[in-house]
Amino acid sequence: MASERDSAQSREEDSAVGYYDEEDDLEAFSDTELGCEDGELGFTNSLNGEVKPRILLMGLRRSGKSSIQKVVFHKMSPNETLFLESTNKICREDVSNSSFVSFQIWDFPGQIDFFDPTFDYEMIFRGTGALIFVIDSQDDYVEALNRLHLTVTRAYAVNPDINFEVFIHKVDGLSDDHKIEKQRDIHKRANDDQVDAGLERIHLSFYLTSIYDHSIFEAFSKVVQKLIPQLPTLENLLNIFISNSGIEKAFLFDVVSKIYIATDSSPVDMQTYELCCDMIDVVIDISCVYGLTDSEAGLPYDKESMAIIHLNNTTVMYLKEVTKFLAMVCFLRKESFERKGLIDYNFHCFKKAIQEVFDVRVQVQQNRKLLSQRRWSKLSMTNGVLSNPH
Repeated sequence: MASERDSAQSREEDSAVGYYDEEDDLEAFSDTELGCEDGELGFTNSLNGEVKPRILLMGLRRSGKSSIQKVVFHKMSPNETLFLESTNKICREDVSNSSFVSFQIWDFPGQIDFFDPTFDYEMIFRGTGALIFVIDSQDDYVEALNRLHLTVTRAYAVNPDINFEVFIHKVDGLSDDHKIEKQRDIHKRANDDQVDAGLERIHLSFYLTSIYDHSIFEAFSKVVQKLIPQLPTLENLLNIFISNSGIEKAFLFDVVSKIYIATDSSPVDMQTYELCCDMIDVVIDISCVYGLTDSEAGLPYDKESMAIIHLNNTTVMYLKEVTKFLAMVCFLRKESFERKGLIDYNFHCFKKAIQEVFDVRVQVQQNRKLLSQRRWSKLSMTNGVLSNPH
């Protein structure tokens, strides 16, 4: 395992570095960003910190945008979202729960008008990694599809690299057949609008979501994974780990949000994903009771966190801490778990490889930040000389 992992890791690290070796766009560092801080809109310079991917939440009023954000990233109970007030301003939130889950979420009010001259859509779309458009499946979605087409058209013209994601939301009240029918109809109408506008090259991804089950977490997982340059590296490491350990399925989870940032190449079963989320909840709940002293505070999850659950179908679930905010959750047969020593050794190799990937990422981010600061300094000096020739 170690030698195979080392050679694969070396190749994958090179590819991971390659994501960051592309020439930076100076505008990405010099543009200001609109934020919602203390209830007011303000401006921050992106040079003050790491440039993070931006996820936009858009859709008509009452489509469920704010509820999605609160349930996924704030642990709000779905029933509590019934009392949320409608969003009436653009609000930005930094999500930096782990080494690999690091981005900004911008929640847009449903009444946003792209033709309003005060709305600088070019600045917003230019730094966007993913645009999530939420459609209420229990409402008439003709207007929503028109707004989707306008939004995608405007965004693509500014930034063709945006990932366009469509959440067909509030499907918990629909039957399975009705869900599929809705998805097929919305998919066809949206794509027909793109074809009629001559924009066939724009790819829209569609998800059936609800805050009352795990579908919203799985959909967000797929969106976030597209923003992680290290995803091929992580998937390859997971494939090597499970093939050498007799494991059937493995996930790499962000513990706080229960978003899985990577899994092996085998298909993901919804029931399996739900079991993983439930296991993380059990570990955190038990740790809250028995794992913290009165003097401790924060997330009851550390390097000693580990859990084993035996299911009644001879399957074993095994959770191990990877980093402060990441956990691996594995599924394997009871007979394979008898080789726990081998699994733990291979996991140690996997954890070491993850740390190496993270070290590479940090180093490259530091290099990019230093490069951007130098460019900004040169630009400032040049402007200073031009404005004050004496």
